[in-house]
This record gives sequence, C-alpha cells and structure tokens, in this order.
Amino acid sequence: MSHRDSPDRDPLEPSPPDTSSRVAAVAAEVLDLLGSDRQVQPFSERFPGFSLQDAYDVAARVREARCARGETPIGRKIGFTNQVVWTTYGISAPIWNYMFDTTVHDLASTGGHFTLGDVPEPRIEPEIALHLSSAPQPGMTDAELTLCIDWIAHAFEIVHSIFPGWKFAAADAVAAYGVHTALLLGDKRDITGGPVLWGSTLAHFDVELVSDDGVIRDGHARNVLGSPVRALKFLIDEIARTPGAEPLRAGEIITTGTLTEAMPAVPGQTWSTRLDGIDLPGLRLQLD
Repeated sequence: MSHRDSPDRDPLEPSPPDTSSRVAAVAAEVLDLLGSDRQVQPFSERFPGFSLQDAYDVAARVREARCARGETPIGRKIGFTNQVVWTTYGISAPIWNYMFDTTVHDLASTGGHFTLGDVPEPRIEPEIALHLSSAPQPGMTDAELTLCIDWIAHAFEIVHSIFPGWKFAAADAVAAYGVHTALLLGDKRDITGGPVLWGSTLAHFDVELVSDDGVIRDGHARNVLGSPVRALKFLIDEIARTPGAEPLRAGEIITTGTLTEAMPAVPGQTWSTRLDGIDLPGLRLQLD
C-alpha cells in the first residue's frame, strides 16, 4: 500500500470532525518533543487511520504554535525526494514541512560548526536550496519555475527521528517536523542572469559527501526527482492537493532533498562535499 492509500478514504480529503481530537493530541505531543532527545512509537501505529492529511493538519497546528511563541516560517523542506531511499523507509513518495528562522542558518555565521544537541538519531544530508523571488504556480514548466528563483545554495540539512530506528510511515514523518532539524546554507549564487543555463545545470551535476573517518557517498542531481527544480514542482503540486496548506510565496527558501544517502551524524565528525558540474563551492561542517 502506498503512503497515499487508505481503506477508508482518500488521505488528502479534509479530515472528518472525529479526527480533530486525534490531530490535536498528535500536535501537542510533537510540540512537547521538539528539541528533546525523547522518542515515541509512530503515531500511525497508535492512532488507527492516521492519514497523510491528518499529518499535514498536525503540521499546520505546529506551525501556528511555533509562530505564537516567536518563530517565523521562512520556507519549506522537501523530504524523501531521493527515490533510492524509499525502500529503506517504507516511503512511496516525498513529503514536506515548514522551516523556521530558528532552524535555517548561513553556514558561515556558525563558523562551520553545528551543535547536534539532544536530537535523537541525527543524520546529515547534502542538498540544494532554492530561494523564490516570485510565487510559483501549479502547472509551470521547468523553465518557468527557474524564472521564479533568484538564488540557489548548496546546503547541509540535519535531520532526526523521534521514532526509534527511523521506522515510520510517511504520515509520521510529516507530523514530526518533516524530520527537519536545521538547514545550513553555503554561498548563495544569483541565477537571474542565466536562468536557462542554470536550469540545465541544476539537472546535471554530481556531488561527493565525505567524512573525516573515510566514509564516502556519491550523488547526482537526478536523485531528487530528476533535479532540484523537479522537486520544487512536486512541492507546488502537493501543496495544491493538500487542503488548508499555505501556498508558496516569494521570499521562501526551499530545500529540495538529499542528493546522497543520509548519513548518521555524530559529534566530533567533520563532513565535507565536493560538487562537479555546477558553480557552487563544496561545504565543510564540524559537528559538535
């Protein structure tokens, strides 16, 4: 069964009234777990019928609560765009969730360091982030979408799982912040002077992820649904299909998913990347 299938109803249909208490309970639990090292049994196992739409309703409630305590949403993360990892996680399509001013940082401002803190089972992912200069619309071509982007950046996303062993359904991942911990942005490249060239470049580059203890993972632009721009197209269409979801707006940062296998992140490690075929510098990150 795919993550969109349900024996009872389309999981992206608006949740019936009797699910509101379930959504409220999960949202409260997710907020309580935020920033802690605690893990819980997946919601889909504890709440029969917990659907993808329920999870996006949870994400909306969590967004409102985080805004109420002073955080500002500044973009979206797309998860599981790399189809290579779908079997590992039991996922059959990507997901998304919000990023905040408290979770997105310029890597240079951190001195090339990131403190993992208490988040459970963190992993590191090399990604491409896109900044929207105008609001993209469903049905746009790749070329039209590229015209909505004014800068791009190579980035590391730190992710974590509140579910032991990274075992969960897609709805669980959505509800749990989209497994997002932090996004660390490298140098920004203005692409407004050559959107056609950049559109092609974003579909044809390679990346190598290396740790100081000798671990190497290779990736390619095509790993994220064909390219980062194609990943953006997925996000636009998915938001349009999700009742109550906030549409993308100019000024948002979109990170498009891991280009390689997500690797366990351990304090004391140093991770670096090298990119080939795209005018972006590699990154270096010390984990504390």
